[in-house]
Amino acid sequence: MTTLNSPLQQKEGLFTVNGKSLAVTFALVSSLFFLWAVGNGMIDVMDKHFQDELHLSKSQSAWVQFAHYLGYFLMSMPAGWLAGKLGYKGGIISGLMFVSLGGFWFLAATHIAQFWAFLLGVCVIASGFTFLETVANPYTTVLGPQKYAAARINLAQSANGVGWIFGPIIGSLYFYSKNAQGVSTGSQTLYIPYVTIACIVIVIAIIFAFAQVPDIKAEDDYAIDKADPSTEAVAERRINRGLIYVLMLLNAVVLTGACAMILWVILSTSGVSDATIARSLYFFGAFGVVLSAVLLVPANKKITHHSMWSHPHFSSATLAQFFYVAAQAGIFSFFVNSMTIDRNTGFCMVPAIPDWMNSTVDSIAHSLPIRILHLQDWMTGWFETRNGALAISDAGASALQSVGFVCFLLGRFTGAAMLKRFSAHKMLGIYALCNVFICFLILSNLGWTSVVCIFLSFFFMSIMFPTIFALGIFGLGAKAKRASSFIVMAIMGGAILPKLMGLIADKYNMAHGYVVPIFCFAIIAAYAFAWPMLSGSKSMHGVNAAGGH
Repeated sequence: MTTLNSPLQQKEGLFTVNGKSLAVTFALVSSLFFLWAVGNGMIDVMDKHFQDELHLSKSQSAWVQFAHYLGYFLMSMPAGWLAGKLGYKGGIISGLMFVSLGGFWFLAATHIAQFWAFLLGVCVIASGFTFLETVANPYTTVLGPQKYAAARINLAQSANGVGWIFGPIIGSLYFYSKNAQGVSTGSQTLYIPYVTIACIVIVIAIIFAFAQVPDIKAEDDYAIDKADPSTEAVAERRINRGLIYVLMLLNAVVLTGACAMILWVILSTSGVSDATIARSLYFFGAFGVVLSAVLLVPANKKITHHSMWSHPHFSSATLAQFFYVAAQAGIFSFFVNSMTIDRNTGFCMVPAIPDWMNSTVDSIAHSLPIRILHLQDWMTGWFETRNGALAISDAGASALQSVGFVCFLLGRFTGAAMLKRFSAHKMLGIYALCNVFICFLILSNLGWTSVVCIFLSFFFMSIMFPTIFALGIFGLGAKAKRASSFIVMAIMGGAILPKLMGLIADKYNMAHGYVVPIFCFAIIAAYAFAWPMLSGSKSMHGVNAAGGH
């Protein structure tokens, strides 16, 4: 158990374990959050690049998100297993090596110049990020007193928020670059930021190899790790097997959906007709759900207090995380489409841009004293004339996305401070309900009101991922590493539902696509407000392991 040895440490012990400060270790681990956020931020502005260069639809370009989150899905379990074997340090270094491999692959992908080659690079880098997230997220929760776990992981995720700001800027510079003749050169320069990341992570891996990264065990509030089942907390605790069965079945349905998406990719790239694919997916889904329902009956009967699945607050956290990442990936990846004119239908959520705004940006660009990374050309290309009206260009929308991530970062910083004073599950529920209302306003297509609401959605999404993570692994002791791998696997939601959002946007318009995040945020709110009942704890400051089940 975490102890604090003095009144001063009790007051300032956010990063104190057994009287020893681990602030430096926390800062080093937080740098990983910045790293994968830069990579993820670049992914979110890549969709529009492939739509233009390869003439893809919105739903087709969503394969970029699919490849990204497929890496999380495939590697989450191996990452959890390896973290258990090698400890936190070994898991981090392994992840960094995967990231460097994926970054260098983009050199070959640029030469091959095929969509599949870029998707492979995205998937490999995401595999590395999976190792980092599986290790770093739970690690931040044990680098100090448990009551500050949610605040600590949100503070670390603030570094993630900074990375999200720079990712779209870097992506827009290289993905939407043009030569002196105004011809796009994005396909030739796309590899540059990824190779740079590959070189940087090698240096970071060397630093971690010599750094102090103690392998700290999470607190075991539910006596999961205790071999003696007569322990008072365990003996009094009753497992609600009906609830456990339902939650495990829902997780199995989500897993079946993820596997169905993989099957969809295989069939669609093999020249199989759409009708055959639809029938195959229907049969596969139905068979998977029925098989899961049957197999989970005997499995549920064998679950003991030692199993993390006997704790509904964990098994429902995987579902909440699935839908959160689905909402986040959809809003992030289609941000550029939300800000620009649809080249096929002419629809645009953003009203006509006043001429003075273009003149102001052009004046600022030409007042720059030196031409660094073609910033002048980049800034003067933020607007374009389409259908007789001034509109935001792809490069301008990518730059605006960084403004959205500033809102995201502000949400992380303010959220980390508020989580030291207010219950994590209550804040999560309130923020989720705010986003339900905000996305409804976006769906209503109210002009500038809807545009402002898109930025507000960034702010209220800010605390969701780390808070769901902290709530999900709360009190699981040594099982926290394994549990974190399942929560990271739930990131696969970012591959599945954005595809649906893209299909709705293709059939109707981009505003209608926001019905998907509304559904997702409603589920997150339900999880948040039900967390005390699911966990048997009033808050993360304490637990009553005998009740609530």
